[in-house]
Amino acid sequence: MGQEFNLERYMTNGVESIVKGALKASLSNPKESIFMAKYALSSKKSSAIRKKAEEAGEHIPAFLIASITSKCNLHCAGCYARANHACYDGEENRQLTKEEWLSVFEEAKKIGVGFILLAGGEPLIRRDVIEAAGKISDILFPVFTNGTLIEEQYIGLFNKHRNLVPILSLEGREEETDSRRGTGVYRKLEQSMELLKREGILFGTSVTITTENIKEAVSYEFLDKLYLQGCKAVIFVEFVPVTEEAKELAPGDGERAYLAAALRDIREHYEDMVFISFPGDEKSSGGCLAAGRGFFHINSQGGAEPCPFSPYSDINVRDTSLKEAIHSRLFQRLREENVLMENHPGGCVLFEKRELVESLL
Repeated sequence: MGQEFNLERYMTNGVESIVKGALKASLSNPKESIFMAKYALSSKKSSAIRKKAEEAGEHIPAFLIASITSKCNLHCAGCYARANHACYDGEENRQLTKEEWLSVFEEAKKIGVGFILLAGGEPLIRRDVIEAAGKISDILFPVFTNGTLIEEQYIGLFNKHRNLVPILSLEGREEETDSRRGTGVYRKLEQSMELLKREGILFGTSVTITTENIKEAVSYEFLDKLYLQGCKAVIFVEFVPVTEEAKELAPGDGERAYLAAALRDIREHYEDMVFISFPGDEKSSGGCLAAGRGFFHINSQGGAEPCPFSPYSDINVRDTSLKEAIHSRLFQRLREENVLMENHPGGCVLFEKRELVESLL
């Protein structure tokens, strides 16, 4: 890169571009447009708080990922959360309470976090936490859900609290989605989209990108259908293999280059939709953004982890502040020893280097 990489500028510009895209995506929906205009002001305020902290020598990430439950009502093939035991069917063990999550969200707002991605398990199982998040309108909460639990009561909640943005997970069209997530899941997703579209609720989809579905996932045929169904955001997430046999499904440099080129094209074609790629091209962002550089993950028991694909923790938000968690010993070592900058074959450097991360603990 010709000039020194500035992480704060990169993350701030990223947040602002997402907000601008969401504003454009909601122009035909007055209720949504009013909320997004208000949130744009909140986003600038959060950015100013982070900038002030940066000038004082303290980096605050713009994003958090919060897995608010370990339970899920589906058993998707190749599920990473189940493979690393972050998701299971038994009794939940020492999960954070609604009050504890609310405390985390309130502190996040105070220190300048603008986005908190709610995940699981299946986050809609924790309606109490979703309701608590809805009350903090200064933060945008994308809710990554399998979409099967969306019904009239949840539609009412999303309608009332526009900072809750449901992101429905699918793998492509019906055959691809049902083969991984279970028979009938795609039809249920279509029904959920109909309910959301009927009420003019901003929603998006999350598509797991593999070597097998990448061309379909960025095709006009697939995206046109999502557009007609009311979808306003598409998040492409690179597949992370949980077994050696599944490594052939993980996108390589060729697939990432193809996705990057496709994104440039579809962003011009669909002017009122938002397209995000995760983790995207790490080289252009100055390395992996986990471990507090751009975001970090809080698991359902409160453990602060580098990211969902690196489930290691040496500090818990139940016992300490969010700000102290950002400066955990593990996060500091990952940053200081340049683990996040290392070259690697897969989409997630911390997953590829998990033995090294374990040794740092």
